[in-house]
Amino acid sequence: MGTPTVSDLSVVVVGATGAVGREMVATLDRRKFPVGRLRLMASERSAGTTIDTAWGEVTVENLAEADPSGIEIALFSAGGARSKEYAPRFAEAGAVVVDNSSAWRMDPKVPLVVADVNDQAVLEHEGIIANPNCTTMVLLMALGPLHRAATLTELVATSYQSVSGSGRRGISTLLEEVEHFGKDTEALCDGTWKEPAGGLYARPIGWNVVPFAGSEVSEGYTDEELKLVNETRKILAAPDVAIEPTCVRVPVLVSHGIAASVWFERDMSVAEAEELIGAAPGIELWSEKVPTPLDAAGIDEVLAGRLRPTLGRPGGLSFWVVGDNLRKGAALNAVQIAELVVA
Repeated sequence: MGTPTVSDLSVVVVGATGAVGREMVATLDRRKFPVGRLRLMASERSAGTTIDTAWGEVTVENLAEADPSGIEIALFSAGGARSKEYAPRFAEAGAVVVDNSSAWRMDPKVPLVVADVNDQAVLEHEGIIANPNCTTMVLLMALGPLHRAATLTELVATSYQSVSGSGRRGISTLLEEVEHFGKDTEALCDGTWKEPAGGLYARPIGWNVVPFAGSEVSEGYTDEELKLVNETRKILAAPDVAIEPTCVRVPVLVSHGIAASVWFERDMSVAEAEELIGAAPGIELWSEKVPTPLDAAGIDEVLAGRLRPTLGRPGGLSFWVVGDNLRKGAALNAVQIAELVVA
């Protein structure tokens, strides 16, 4: 595939009316991406609406009817089914597609890229590049530099995923359920609470923690958990890494956190890990206070903390990492991939 020129690029955001799509448009502006012409596309339901952008008011086009000719960079966040259907058409028309869905991540011909972790993988694209799952992406920002130094062999990871990972419906569900339970907080303490309407998640998310994120797919594991396993192996080019995942949905609006314990081909000290993470781009090491989802929301950097040696099996490390799932976990990384393509 050809490489776009660095100035006056024709760029499209597909799925532009969703939370990630809107963040993609904002990120293009914030990072001064060289957009010459911006097009926005979505489903027929949203077509015809206008969105105010740094490049003026842009009318949303119907993806199903749009002509991809002339587009050089296409940022997709329209769901797996639409990506499968339309991304190849955009790539065949000459665009480099950066797709935020799970549709292409495990395709052996499609690179899966976390910017600042495996940048060189973009060189292998044949028109489509995949953006990893938001949880995987946040974890790999800390794990990537450690793996490069000592080669990861085992990972135990538990995610604490915000409701914005489920889109606008996840956010509205949490807000509605918090209001529902807030009318009788005593019921939360004595077990007399009443089930809220909705049912987006396996159990209520308001004032609660649900140890089941995603949909069950195999032997009790969810698709979110298998993404964490398969994508980590692909990104690190480490197919034999042993990974034990648990993905949990928590009553947080934005930012995913991951508690991880890791072991390598050799022992790694906390001091070495702190030096490696501290020197890595796109991540901040917090030593004086504990980073939380509230700290990570609205910023590009992923935050790491609580580095400590493993106890039950010495020689490894345990740490906590948290990042904005709409930024580094989605829109920011997609734009960073586009930057790598045109660099």
